[in-house]
Amino acid sequence: MATEEIRVRGTVQGVGFRPTVYRLAKACGLCGDVCNDGQGVLIRMSGSEEAITEFVARLQIECPPLARINQLIRTSYERELKFDNFVISPSINNAIKTEITPDAATCPQCQQEIFDPFSRFYRYPFTNCTHCGPRLSIIRAIPYDRCNTSMSAFAMCSECAKEYHDVENRRFHAQPVACHACGPTAWLERADGKSVTASMFSMLDDVDAVCTLLQKGEIVAIKGLSGIHLACDATQETVVQKLRQRKRRYHKPFALMARDIEVIEEYCTVNAKEKELLTSSAAPIVLLQATGKKVVASSVAPGQNTLGFMLPYTPLHHLILRRMNRPIILTSGNLTDEPQCIDNDEAKEKLGTIADYFLFHNREIINRVDDSVVRVMGDKAQTIRRARGYVPAPISLPPGFDNVPQILAMGSELKNTFCLLREGEAIISQHLGDLENAAAFNTYQETLNLYLNLFEHKPEVIAIDKHPEYLSGKLGKELADTNQIKIHQIQHHHAHIAACMVENGIPVDSPPILGIALDGLGYGDDGTLWGGEFLLADYRKFKRLATFKAVPLIGGEQAIYQPWRNTYAQLIAANLWDDCQQQYADLEIVKFLKNKPIKLLNELIEKRINSPPASSVGRLFDAVAAAIGVYRDECSYEGQAAIAMEAIVDVSSLNNDKETLIYPFSFSFSDSIYCIDPRPMWQALLDDLQQQISQPVIAAKFHQGLANAIVEMVKHLCQENLISQVALTGGVFQNCILLEQVSKRLKTLGIQVITHSLVPVNDGGLSLGQAVIAAAQLIHKS
Repeated sequence: MATEEIRVRGTVQGVGFRPTVYRLAKACGLCGDVCNDGQGVLIRMSGSEEAITEFVARLQIECPPLARINQLIRTSYERELKFDNFVISPSINNAIKTEITPDAATCPQCQQEIFDPFSRFYRYPFTNCTHCGPRLSIIRAIPYDRCNTSMSAFAMCSECAKEYHDVENRRFHAQPVACHACGPTAWLERADGKSVTASMFSMLDDVDAVCTLLQKGEIVAIKGLSGIHLACDATQETVVQKLRQRKRRYHKPFALMARDIEVIEEYCTVNAKEKELLTSSAAPIVLLQATGKKVVASSVAPGQNTLGFMLPYTPLHHLILRRMNRPIILTSGNLTDEPQCIDNDEAKEKLGTIADYFLFHNREIINRVDDSVVRVMGDKAQTIRRARGYVPAPISLPPGFDNVPQILAMGSELKNTFCLLREGEAIISQHLGDLENAAAFNTYQETLNLYLNLFEHKPEVIAIDKHPEYLSGKLGKELADTNQIKIHQIQHHHAHIAACMVENGIPVDSPPILGIALDGLGYGDDGTLWGGEFLLADYRKFKRLATFKAVPLIGGEQAIYQPWRNTYAQLIAANLWDDCQQQYADLEIVKFLKNKPIKLLNELIEKRINSPPASSVGRLFDAVAAAIGVYRDECSYEGQAAIAMEAIVDVSSLNNDKETLIYPFSFSFSDSIYCIDPRPMWQALLDDLQQQISQPVIAAKFHQGLANAIVEMVKHLCQENLISQVALTGGVFQNCILLEQVSKRLKTLGIQVITHSLVPVNDGGLSLGQAVIAAAQLIHKS
């Protein structure tokens, strides 16, 4: 007879893990108990060694769908174990080292029940079980027990209690279990305050009435799993335009939801990998290629050839869309750039002039979590926004990071996330938006406090970006000063590269790789703005080997939203403006620029008044887009012109190595650094405009030329520095064409290419890089 204690760490709470342990222990004839605690799940059992070994093997094979075992440790239990059967014991509160499960999309069994008239869960919008439903969005503390969630307000009825305690039931110890008799309820309200009943629409209930309202062209605010969304019929141009005007979101694409894959396939192509993502428990928004067979309203995604679709991920959404044969818009319930509303009263106040109706419920949302966004590039998923369905599942760190102290990384200014680093894993927060918005910054602070408390995280080091004006950095310094914690300032592009290295499993003591970080901008070590960098980097340090020619950012932030400023700056930097006025005076872009205050612009450049030089490839894209007439005058969000230009690329011109289809760039070397100069590209582009070459062909030639210039520089740097591994990172590499062209060409040269998948290539992944750089520097010092 053997007696053992088995410690299981990982995603093992709130996913049906204890019931699985109970079932398997019974099947193996073992006695003992299982309980949740701060470290995960603790099992104590006695029986034959063969039976315990069989139990452990089966536990790893028959692990519940949402569970993940990171570590299973067996030790001999020396004390007496007084059990004559196997039981589930109450949770133990101790030091927190366990994981919290992300919210999970409705499982097939629950879907079946909500549409089954003979089920007690028929048409119940909050149906869930251990395989699906709310987790992070409702949790206040761990262990993950009902009393620590917003479901504590709802006492289980006898039927739910019976299923909760029935080991053979799918809802055995499912903490959010509820039904019509005892759980949360949903109801419909008019925004104007007048009374409304489902009978007005001859519908089954208030949830079903929402479908009719959407079909009639109304805008409905819907309180869902982790936030409130604004919904309308995506095929009605009038209502989509109305939503844009009311929400003040004039151009950014809207997310779409459709009842099933079949509806999505009427509008987009869906490959096997994309289908897998759509139907996964994370249920993210997946960017898909529009087919044109059927079209949504033109205002849904202006200037783009992709649509962002997701499937219903709660019973509420499934019930709303039951009769809907076309897509709906489901966009965050907020004014542009503000955090998504999560509270009923807050929604009435902020969304009352946007929505015509509200569908509310009375289950409190504790944690605001946006929808995740992914796309498939080649056969690999690329995360663009990591949030619902993925957060806060930890990312395992590569070898060498096991015993570092707890670290807090504060992230970037835009697309912010923060990161908690502990015991060989990184917990990255959900996407928190742009901190320059006061409401977003408040949410950032609230979410940070919640995570620190939830995980009992007490950082010994805080990592921040080097930019002196980032609000995340200023807050990090305040926290460090208040708590007498060490601060590590991390260079922006080094953090991008380190994040890419982490998710590709590169050990802490590995030799340097070549990282290519292309983005809008980041604060450089020399005090200038970088954005087109080739860095020889390991986790601890880096050396800048090459960059793109720095060009004035005329008007500072204004250059992000007025692409023509970048075109003019590029032409001035290339000494081509005089030629433009003489040889190319008839071009639209030249006429356009001559109508701008040229004298003032020149003065700003010469005196460097709010016009800092920046090696930004993101702004180079904007400059080219404006030159060919794509969002020349104004953009409403960063990268809009570049995204629109990517969408019009003549794909038949790609993969053609003829020099006439590739714009040239030149290379120079000074002050111990190589530089890529786009001057020859501009000369050729102006000639093409004069020859009236089409926008799609020019866009293709620019993409080809830029990819070729990057590859030529990499080839030289790899030979010079004996490197065979390259990381591609930074927001510019969200451009599918550029990423595919660069990757393909480098692989042809025998160079290993690593890219992002688990964390965003944009600034959403920056906090992970900050955290591991700080950790590696600490390891090196010790």
